Amino acid sequence: MRGKCYRFSKGMAYTRKKYIHGSPQNKISKFTMGDPAGSFDLRASLIVLDGGQIRHNALEAARIASNKVLFDKLGEKGYCLRIMVYPHMILRENKMMAFAGADRLQEGMRKAFGKPIGSAARVKPDQVIIISEVPSAALDLVKVSMRVGSSKIPLPCRVEIVKLEKAIAP
Repeated sequence: MRGKCYRFSKGMAYTRKKYIHGSPQNKISKFTMGDPAGSFDLRASLIVLDGGQIRHNALEAARIASNKVLFDKLGEKGYCLRIMVYPHMILRENKMMAFAGADRLQEGMRKAFGKPIGSAARVKPDQVIIISEVPSAALDLVKVSMRVGSSKIPLPCRVEIVKLEKAIAP
């Protein structure tokens, strides 16, 4: 099984876990890291340029890599990082045996529906997949964090940074 086999979506969505027995558990452990209630000046968004599918282990790798860069320099309360997509799509694989005499044991393409092997998030072009909020002093750090996270994603990405406006209390 290779990740590039599942990069592009084919066919209808296969998401009803009610009917799918034995689907593997999602590898993403947390969708929000840092201080979600904090007040920050900048918002950096990781945006995919092409549509496709992102496997759950690629999302988890991007989360860990981005979070490590921010956590090491800003501490636990100095940022907020959110994963904005959820891997709903169940991926299937028709496993083939590859040893001597396997042709007598397997059915080939007859009834080749496949067993569940993982999950993926279907994304559209220009969809935000990771958001990070930081203070304005950490502009260069958040750029590095998003670049490191985008290297784990199988689709081309860009980073967009927006200055947040402070809400004035009445």
